[in-house]
Amino acid sequence: MNRLIFEGRFLVNLTGSIMRQDDLRPVHGRLDWERMYRTADYHRIANIIYLGVLGNGERVPARWKNRFFERYQEALRFGDICAHAENEILTLLDMGGISCTVLESCGIRDLYHIHEIAANSPLRLYLDSESYSLAKGYLVDLGYETDRFYDGFGEHMKRVSGFEVDIYYKIPFPVRLFEKQMLYLLEHAQVRSTYQYVRTLPVEDQFLFRLAEAACHYVTDELLIRELLDIYVIYQAWQAQLNQEYIMKKLSDFHINELAGKLVQISCMWFGTKKDAVFGLLPEDMGVFDVLENRMLSRGAIMKETDTQAACLLQLIQKEQDRERHRKKLERVRKKAKECWQRFTRRLSWIFPEYKYMCAIYPVLEKIPFLLPFCWIRRDIRLLLGMFR
Repeated sequence: MNRLIFEGRFLVNLTGSIMRQDDLRPVHGRLDWERMYRTADYHRIANIIYLGVLGNGERVPARWKNRFFERYQEALRFGDICAHAENEILTLLDMGGISCTVLESCGIRDLYHIHEIAANSPLRLYLDSESYSLAKGYLVDLGYETDRFYDGFGEHMKRVSGFEVDIYYKIPFPVRLFEKQMLYLLEHAQVRSTYQYVRTLPVEDQFLFRLAEAACHYVTDELLIRELLDIYVIYQAWQAQLNQEYIMKKLSDFHINELAGKLVQISCMWFGTKKDAVFGLLPEDMGVFDVLENRMLSRGAIMKETDTQAACLLQLIQKEQDRERHRKKLERVRKKAKECWQRFTRRLSWIFPEYKYMCAIYPVLEKIPFLLPFCWIRRDIRLLLGMFR
């Protein structure tokens, strides 16, 4: 068995036990806890795994147990600051009259039965191009610094306190179809209570956004266990109020209705019970989920994809990436051609200066302008002779 799959399944089982509040089983055999920590940290579930290793403290080396504990402490501290930091940002933007839409917020912490096992998720905001620049200025004034850029979409900013915010001037999807469908959903955004310019998506559209993003991450082998855990928590918390017919229709518009259903189902199998039904349906072929699980946990190393929607989505993403590479290549060619032209015109203007400049050297040109070519030749010959002396 691929080592990544083994480690991933161990972490999934441990996370599922914490979520279901099952009795924890003792760890048998020797585990590479350095690899386990790094895998858990990659999937952003190290704070949950800490609770799972508490009962096996004697089997976990102190160094790595402390690293898990550090992540758990960070989650505790994040819980103390996230609500205030989020309200501070949204209030400042609202007072400045900057219109924005909240794509994700730290409110998901309230859906976890233990708040500190939630991820330290950033506040994610979508703004138009003009508001984007203004919002960034406000965030800089609040002490936020750009940590990294999302090429073509926006940037990630963070503050010393640990709170983070993502701001986008373009919907963060690598496929135009997804961007187009998401813009339709943004039209349904409602003004958030106590604000005038801050909007939030209805629960169905928030769920759709996460599913669409998870589908993109799945086919590009970037899907994290944490993303599926958040989807599971949201689905279980909002299931009663979700308009499932609307969700299925919109997922069909995204062309990921089958793939998204499988992702939600496997999240229920991992963190809930195998009897959980997704959208009122139970899985028929369990082998399909083995394919999904192996691909996700191995990060694409083991890929026997059977889902046609996943294959089509991957092709769309690759086409968009090829188109973007071609655009950037063409942009570089144009930039280089422009620079060459500018160098050529500068040299040309040095060899053949403008009329006013030549009049200052040869006043006779003011009376006899047609002598300008002869004056250019005389000037250039004198300069060449001066270079060889």
